Amino acid sequence: MDIRIGISDSPREIDLELPEGTTQEQFITSLEASISSGSPIIWIADKKGHKMGVFAAKLSYVEVGATKEERRVGFGAP
Repeated sequence: MDIRIGISDSPREIDLELPEGTTQEQFITSLEASISSGSPIIWIADKKGHKMGVFAAKLSYVEVGATKEERRVGFGAP
């Protein structure tokens, strides 16, 4: 599952892919729990095991979606 996070005062977004087996509901519930607990930093682990910390006060938006399709390149038939 792909996640896109917008950070205030930053022109770039954070794109990451969550581990297999993680549902949208699980991710959203854990994100809401982290924010409501008053934690200043929200930690998210991607599918490679890397952890990323984002200041809760700097979150602009979080886009949760299905895994992206691979992009096709070239002129061949599908």
